[in-house]
Amino acid sequence: MRMKQYYMTADELNKFVSYCRKIQPQSQLDIRRFFEGVVCFPYDKELLLQAYLFLNIHNLFPSCSELLLFEKSPIADYTDLGKCDFVYLTTTGSLFLIETKFIDTEATGATERKRRNKHRNKVFEQVMTLKSRFSEYWDIQKEYLTCGVFTTDADVSWRGNSMNVVTQSISIENLEQWRRQYYSQLFIGNRE
Repeated sequence: MRMKQYYMTADELNKFVSYCRKIQPQSQLDIRRFFEGVVCFPYDKELLLQAYLFLNIHNLFPSCSELLLFEKSPIADYTDLGKCDFVYLTTTGSLFLIETKFIDTEATGATERKRRNKHRNKVFEQVMTLKSRFSEYWDIQKEYLTCGVFTTDADVSWRGNSMNVVTQSISIENLEQWRRQYYSQLFIGNRE
């Protein structure tokens, strides 16, 4: 799906980027090291999914160029209004909001089907709510905010089309296979 690109004014963009660098001062290299640590010690499935996203961002969402915020509220210190998993600056000068959700697609039964559906709905609700709040708080037109969803459930793709949300997914099996390969590369690379 091809989306029309909008450009923020330099002043709007600079104001927001300055805010981001103040509340998330870590370098891209420091953030990369954090996520590589997650790959080595995957104690949290959602965090592993986020590590995969960060370390493969250009393959999944090619317009994303620089991570501005990770697990921070885009609305000053108002974390009760929600945190956005990822906010990226794009190559076209707009912002890309991405929400992630580890959805257990391997569990069976009616209860698990209901839980999956609830998680699918929730991730879209989160990203759309954040887009709205983001736009209001920062006085940025919604056209400058692209939304994305990244999950372990391929069934979310059709929902994104109707909501103008870019969707990507990876199966749980492929995520674990990637983790093992990436871990091997890190371990072997550090020993040489």
